[in-house]
Amino acid sequence: MSEDYAIELSNVWKIFGHRAAEAMADVKANGISKKQVLEKHNCVVGVADATMNIKPGEIFCVMGLSGSGKSTLVRHINRLLEPTSGTITVNGNDIMAMPPDELRRYRNEHIAMVFQNFALMPHRSVLDNVALPLEIRGISKNQRMEVAERTIEMVDLTGWGNKFAHELSGGMQQRVGLARALAADPEILLMDEPFSALDPLIRRQLQGEFMGLAANMNKTTVFITHDLDEAVRIGDRIAIMRDGMVIQTGTPEDIVMNPVDEYVSDFVAGISRLKVVRAHAVMQPLAAFESANGALATTAQEFPEDAHLGDLIGAAITSDHPAAIVNSTGQRIGAITRSDLLRTVIEGTETS
Repeated sequence: MSEDYAIELSNVWKIFGHRAAEAMADVKANGISKKQVLEKHNCVVGVADATMNIKPGEIFCVMGLSGSGKSTLVRHINRLLEPTSGTITVNGNDIMAMPPDELRRYRNEHIAMVFQNFALMPHRSVLDNVALPLEIRGISKNQRMEVAERTIEMVDLTGWGNKFAHELSGGMQQRVGLARALAADPEILLMDEPFSALDPLIRRQLQGEFMGLAANMNKTTVFITHDLDEAVRIGDRIAIMRDGMVIQTGTPEDIVMNPVDEYVSDFVAGISRLKVVRAHAVMQPLAAFESANGALATTAQEFPEDAHLGDLIGAAITSDHPAAIVNSTGQRIGAITRSDLLRTVIEGTETS
């Protein structure tokens, strides 16, 4: 276990079927494919040799098309599903070694999950739904109601505590689901397409609210989505899955600028680079620029190395001079010309 990671999954496999163990042995011995596993053993590979390391406080998005294995994978972190093979460590704890009682206690105290379908108790009020994890822990009613009230306020539902789920809109119900997860004060949040059933406007609003909460509370979050725009907007890093395998992991900028294969290229083809690509990925190193063009003007407009492409293009409209890129200490480290910006935009545009 590395101290640098909150969650580590190493070579995780999930094979569904009565002959899963036999199929797993065949995979390891002979390297048979997903199709061969189905044909020879009548088993289905849900997750195939998945490895990922997630940092404390990180929002880590796992995305892929339907059937890619993303939701199956996330359910291994809290052992709602048992892996056929592999190791899983959460905050230094070997999840696979925990007996059932210890696992249930660990889930309740350290890991919370938010589902796409809200999963609220219809016979309970909003307050009672939010307080449920604390009730399971045996916390006194006064204490859990106090925590629930505070958490409801955090998700902007003040005054709705005595209502029932059917009296709330879809967006409000999802806020209750998020509040219930946060009330338990877990180190780990697992979110399985929590906003995908909502209208686009409400979805974007909740994305923004969640990003603010995540930044303030510093929760390690695994966020499942099939929407690249959503992943790019909220994720610190993204893992793209296909056929149960993790195809590429990186920052949104890494994924958009350097897709590893045609599948990932197709995924990112429609995404705008303007809010993803940052200055450091586009700039020419200062020494190389000045060697070819002479000294960069002292009056050149300066931008931080994490400035978005859109900001740089806005400046290029008003000035045809190269821009200077500076690091966190204000030292000039590179330059960007209009040609650099144009080339980046064109390379990121799908052509027919």
